[in-house]
Amino acid sequence: MSKRIFVTGIGIISGIGNNIEETLQSILDGKTGVGKITHLETFHKDTIPVSEVKYSNEELIELMGLNKKDPFTRATLMGIVAADEAVKSAGIKNINDYRTGVISGTTVGGMDKSEQFYHDFLTAGEHIEYIESHDCGDSTERIADYVGVKDFVSTTSTACSSAANSIMFGARLIKNNRLDRVIAGGTESLTKYHLNGFNTLMILDREQCKPFDENRKGLNLGEGAAFVVLESEDIVRETGKKVFCELTGYGNACEAFHQTASTPEGKGAYLAMKKALDRSGLKPEQIDYINAHGTGTENNDISEGRAIETLFGKTPPPVSSTKSFTGHTTSAAGAIEAVLSVLAIQHNLIYPNMNFNQQMKELSFRPVTELLTNVKVDHVLSNSFGFGGNNSALIFSRY
Repeated sequence: MSKRIFVTGIGIISGIGNNIEETLQSILDGKTGVGKITHLETFHKDTIPVSEVKYSNEELIELMGLNKKDPFTRATLMGIVAADEAVKSAGIKNINDYRTGVISGTTVGGMDKSEQFYHDFLTAGEHIEYIESHDCGDSTERIADYVGVKDFVSTTSTACSSAANSIMFGARLIKNNRLDRVIAGGTESLTKYHLNGFNTLMILDREQCKPFDENRKGLNLGEGAAFVVLESEDIVRETGKKVFCELTGYGNACEAFHQTASTPEGKGAYLAMKKALDRSGLKPEQIDYINAHGTGTENNDISEGRAIETLFGKTPPPVSSTKSFTGHTTSAAGAIEAVLSVLAIQHNLIYPNMNFNQQMKELSFRPVTELLTNVKVDHVLSNSFGFGGNNSALIFSRY
């Protein structure tokens, strides 16, 4: 059994960058990806801001050298970009030299093509090649095919904690000697189904979101994909390869309080963070930065904030939400924020919680509002909380 799990590769694409380098530069420049809708065909185009990947589907296909005739959904294309970058950054020359798996989180799956061609399916029997791509597992299979993985392929759908749970599942498979290496993360594209669903819940901000602000009005949806390469300590010892950091803790707790809301006191969020801390062997005061779920909704920010106070006290470590940069990428959020957590350790950064103005009256702490550089960041706690009360937390540590 592998006692330690290392992150040896990372890849990302989102509204603030098409790769690691662009993503980091956008954060250093304080550049948000949230803006007017450009790709998604919707009558909300001029009223609801989102964070879109800048490439069109056609550009993504060309970028990755894919066959234009194959039924690639947008989630699949973004997932291929991020997974490919992760594999390359891990320096993997032969993907089959160790037992390797791909685990990806997504909930919307291929809905973008289903809603585009729905009437064609029914009336003319056209575009039927996209029927199978509707299934969430289709994107994972195609990502695995692109990077050449055959040993193990699995898909996680737990709403906004999907990608974090994929990383957690990958770590457990390595820990229990089922696999040696896992490319784990998630991908999610914006769709009308996606946008209209959240709009019906009345939790979309018509301006840029402001997590943990007293006057927050909701979230900005985003899209993107990210993957981390997890490898056992045996591989790292045998190859002497570069390590980005260590995955030292992870925890999941399902409170099942409500279909979409968390308990006001954050019971599930507290349990997930507590489990992650216990597994890591760290004490609360050793966490240097909390990369919060921080959606900017009334319910989440109270619930998560209270959970943080319960675990860390009234003066917790620096807290911020990077969703003010990327938007809420739902099923991909846990992986996108995991990659940002890794970069925080690599570059000694604590990210700003943009658009914050007024402290919440229910909480004792304020989020970080300016980019902090050259600070000690050895341990980062990254939270991802999904509908149905499926709460997950990951801890990344300097190696």
